[in-house]
Amino acid sequence: MTQKAIIITGIGIVIGAMGGYLYYHFVGCASGSCAITSKPVNSTLYGSLLGGLLFNIFVKEERK
Repeated sequence: MTQKAIIITGIGIVIGAMGGYLYYHFVGCASGSCAITSKPVNSTLYGSLLGGLLFNIFVKEERK
């Protein structure tokens, strides 16, 4: 991976983590039985994973 690809993916991870935490904070799970949104750590990690994967789509690979 190039440095540009790492930066773009890192930005996606940070934005996804913030989005996951905000989702937990504002929507969350009232009953506590939801696997992802019942705890802020789970929601933040899941959001960072999805953000990293989403932003990684926009990384162009070098052709040889």
